[in-house]
Amino acid sequence: MPELSDTVVNIGRHIFSRAAAEQGGIISGDNPTHYNASNPIRLWIIQATIIIAFTQILGLGLKRIRQPRVIAEVIAGIILGPTVMGRIPDFSRRIFPPESLPLLSLVANIGLTLFLFLVGLEIDASIITRNARSALSISAAGILLPFGLGAAVAVPIYNDFINQDKVSFGHFLLFVGVAISITAFPVLCRIMSELRLFDTTVGVVTLSAGIGNDVVGWVLLALVVALVNGGAGLTALWILLCAIGYTILLLVPVKWAFYRFARWTGSLETGTPTPFLMTLTFLLIFASAFFTDIIGVHAIFGGFLAGLIIPREGGLDIAFTEKIEDIVTILFLPLYFTLSGLRTNLGLLDDGKSWGYIILICAIAFFGKFLGCAGAARFTGFNNREAGAIGVLMSCKGLVELIVLNIGLQAGILDTRVFSMFVFHAIILTFITTPLTVWIYPSRVRKYLSAARDNKHSDHEEGSGRQHNTVDGLKTRFTVVLHRMEYLPSLMSLVQFLQPPVPALSAPSSGSSASKEKEPEISSVATDGTPRVCIEALRLIELTERTSVTMRSTDLQGLAHRDSIVNIFRTFSLLNKIPVTTNLQVLQMDDFASNVSDHARDTGSDLVIIPWAAGTQILEENAGAVATYNPMEAIFGKQAPEDKATAVLYSQFIRGVFAESPSDVALFFDHGLAADSANGVYGQHIILPFFGGPDDRLALSFVVQLCTHPAITATIIRVTKTEPQPELETALTTDTVGAAKNEAAASIPANNLTIHSTSGFPDTVYPNATTQTRVQSDMADNIAWNKYAAPATETSPRTPAIVSALTRVTFEELASPSPLHAIISRTEVEGQKARDQSKSLLAVIGRARRLGGESHAQELKVLFAEQNAAAVGGEVRRTLGDVACAFVVSKANTNLLVVQAAAETYEAS
Repeated sequence: MPELSDTVVNIGRHIFSRAAAEQGGIISGDNPTHYNASNPIRLWIIQATIIIAFTQILGLGLKRIRQPRVIAEVIAGIILGPTVMGRIPDFSRRIFPPESLPLLSLVANIGLTLFLFLVGLEIDASIITRNARSALSISAAGILLPFGLGAAVAVPIYNDFINQDKVSFGHFLLFVGVAISITAFPVLCRIMSELRLFDTTVGVVTLSAGIGNDVVGWVLLALVVALVNGGAGLTALWILLCAIGYTILLLVPVKWAFYRFARWTGSLETGTPTPFLMTLTFLLIFASAFFTDIIGVHAIFGGFLAGLIIPREGGLDIAFTEKIEDIVTILFLPLYFTLSGLRTNLGLLDDGKSWGYIILICAIAFFGKFLGCAGAARFTGFNNREAGAIGVLMSCKGLVELIVLNIGLQAGILDTRVFSMFVFHAIILTFITTPLTVWIYPSRVRKYLSAARDNKHSDHEEGSGRQHNTVDGLKTRFTVVLHRMEYLPSLMSLVQFLQPPVPALSAPSSGSSASKEKEPEISSVATDGTPRVCIEALRLIELTERTSVTMRSTDLQGLAHRDSIVNIFRTFSLLNKIPVTTNLQVLQMDDFASNVSDHARDTGSDLVIIPWAAGTQILEENAGAVATYNPMEAIFGKQAPEDKATAVLYSQFIRGVFAESPSDVALFFDHGLAADSANGVYGQHIILPFFGGPDDRLALSFVVQLCTHPAITATIIRVTKTEPQPELETALTTDTVGAAKNEAAASIPANNLTIHSTSGFPDTVYPNATTQTRVQSDMADNIAWNKYAAPATETSPRTPAIVSALTRVTFEELASPSPLHAIISRTEVEGQKARDQSKSLLAVIGRARRLGGESHAQELKVLFAEQNAAAVGGEVRRTLGDVACAFVVSKANTNLLVVQAAAETYEAS
């Protein structure tokens, strides 16, 4: 029966025939939970609110164990239904009375039609053609074997549970075969995105097979529905022929006309549908749903077919998805799948026979898919782990199976008991997909399509990983993190100075193109010692629950070519003659830090650069006054120019990189202080307070390298702390901050560098230095200082590039009982010097969270009190270290570059 059309007609009659009611509402004593057919909006709002609240709360918990949201939606329905809360007296009668369910079902089916439109948008036939042989064989095996096993298990279920007078055995057999053999393609895409499988051969082939399986499954389901609604064989044949003819009409002439219309409106060129095109699309969706419903096929098939005709050029399909996905996934889908739960009554499964059949259905559904798909994958050349992962992924059921089951229940093929059995099996198979895939196919055995990731062990194992053939320890390979557009200008302002001009005499001689391509690999420095820099740009996009993000992640290479941030940085590098390699990843925010660390290890990067830019706000528009704030104020300060939640997550990501990275790390903290370029002069003036320790030694060598660029000058000050003043000792007699750090460090093993702070952020805490390590570190400090500050000797020669760089560096020594106050005061002097030279000031500071040269806890407390920033300092200190914390708290008028040496550097010290 065309149920959607009948429901719309009946509800329309109720609405237009209602009599004028009293308008006093709850003030007049009306009960808002009482269902009124002439005014059903009150109870509908209550129902929708309860459903959305339940699904969101359950979804938050299940998200932590990487389970798709559809499980939360079905479980919420089961809890709200007769299984749990339905046992509360009058709950179902008041909140979900039977007479209110048709309206709830109408809204849910409208949302389901729109969702199937989104599913159609996700279907990309070009993916199948790229892996046709493997995809078709896996898809065919994943349908035929489960369908056969499903038909076999349908026989005893039909005999034991189904009313044979009302349900045809042939219809039931076909329906169970379809339910067992279908794969939930949308949930499959979501799981593969979270497991980062789209950049693997397994992910691409599974995606291709899933598309084929999904399309065939919907065709078979349409056939079953046509047979059920047709009754007589001839009627069913006419229904099937009408459906085929309509499909051809949509996919050929209508698709061509829609493409021409989209081009005429300019939507293809801009990648964004115009309001008129959106209007036409909605009319097409509902008209298509109406037609498939009135010919005897479910309305959702019309929405699915409408999604297939949307052009994919310029990302137009993704733009359509972004327009409607939120209201569909937040409002409509929870209503539909909660209705599935309301129709599920696990209380009916009260005997051993029912649970025995549940176990049998789960086993047949899983092993049918697993053996069929894994066997086909093994036959096409995949190894055991890869074939096993494909088999597990293809066994995912999720929301597509629930849609199929609801259609079967509405058509009368299933009763409530059998429906509950199949719903339970769908939840179980969806729940086990992620953990089984991770167990069978862990990241260490994956074969990535990206050459850089696929060969990640080769360079590192051969000893060429992080170090390169350089002179004086110059860093030539950098990983830069591209995350947000607003961070890009600050990053480019730093990167432009990484590559000094290479002298003409050191340029490679003319020859074949092959020799030119290999030159940077042969020597990473020019003949005079000038570094030849290459950049590994890592673009990170956060994976959310939105379908549009999942669609983007299915084609990482295409997304990398379209991404504006990647293209801007690639063009910038080309203009500055810096070789750049880009890599784009779509992953959850929690995985950002580990992904950056893995990328640095895989590419053999010497230094990871993470930008963090400050926002600007106009304080006095007429006067043109602009105030800049550091991003830390968004987390810890009273004023928050950028979103606090975003700043919190980004700070957590930074700490994660500091804790996990195998390479040196630099955090560029941009306050928006640009040099005055009106006179055509540009450059940076650097101040480096050298207190000692591995991080400060890294900062020293990196500053000298930066000064090989002629536009950069530097002042390097070796700071020594003398005996404190009496008033300072009186002000603070206890070092509670240092004691807390020492206590935490003593409570963890020496090789465990990460704990959780009281604020919930991961923090890096290190064990105390022994006398031996302190002496070794002090000796290394003296060697590093004399390497650049002392005159060159025959035993320590310098390259011409380093000699030229040192002419732009001033070395000084400073002794003070309050070194932080002294260096901040000196920064103001250096800032004025930089402004006089039309340059911006950059403070390069070692993070010094382990083996730091001096303890600054007492002076920091005084500085916090002076700046009224006691609540700020603790968290900033954990993220940036003591010295950089002093710069932030004192609002020093400088950009910051906070560096931390790799863990192996500490071990060497």
